[in-house]
Amino acid sequence: MNVGNGGETGMYDEEEAQSAEGMLRITAVKQDRRAKQRYHIYISDHEEPFTSVHEDLLIKFRLFKDREIHPDELKQITEEDSRHRAYVLGLSYLGARPRTHKELLQYLARKGMDEETSEHAIARLKKEKLVDDTSYANRFAVERMSNQLKGRRLLRQELQMHGIDKSTAKQASDDLDKETEIEAAVRAANKKWPYIKGEPRERRHKLAGFLLRRGFPSDVVKHAINTVSQGMEDDEEGHMLDN
Repeated sequence: MNVGNGGETGMYDEEEAQSAEGMLRITAVKQDRRAKQRYHIYISDHEEPFTSVHEDLLIKFRLFKDREIHPDELKQITEEDSRHRAYVLGLSYLGARPRTHKELLQYLARKGMDEETSEHAIARLKKEKLVDDTSYANRFAVERMSNQLKGRRLLRQELQMHGIDKSTAKQASDDLDKETEIEAAVRAANKKWPYIKGEPRERRHKLAGFLLRRGFPSDVVKHAINTVSQGMEDDEEGHMLDN
């Protein structure tokens, strides 16, 4: 049976390293040259390290030279080190922007973490209020509506694409302010209208399709079209009269 850290270092059978009493003796502890916060643990004068751990665990479990340790304890320490690595990776990934549970799980999988280890790390991040899918969904919906001029239906779909469950995505979209959504639709329509060609009726039809594809409900679309097309048509008519 091997005990190690995911193949990062050389490993060998516990039976080979065990003393007569069933204990292992740490014969050397060396800092990793590339990852300064990690240390390689050597057992029974073997040339290859038995495993490696983060310095926090090195201190916590007093993994110093000449200490004797049972193989089962060392295995538990190795497993805790994997969870610690997943937690640190998660923290780093969260540094750029908030992430959903699913996004973190996928990221940690790409980093070689198994699902159980990843879930343990994510649970810790949730406990520390660093991962919160509900808060993420609410903030995402408000910001995308205001900045990207998208309606609640499209935002609900996008939230689910980011790993938010259906009920949370629906609640976040349902909670969006109606007046804010109307304002976003009018802004989107104002930007699009000058680029739509054809007779007024045809242009309104095309604008309706555009707004519906952006996720705005039909009543909001109707309001935006009436507001924008009337104003634009009046301006265009006035411009023609001036000429």
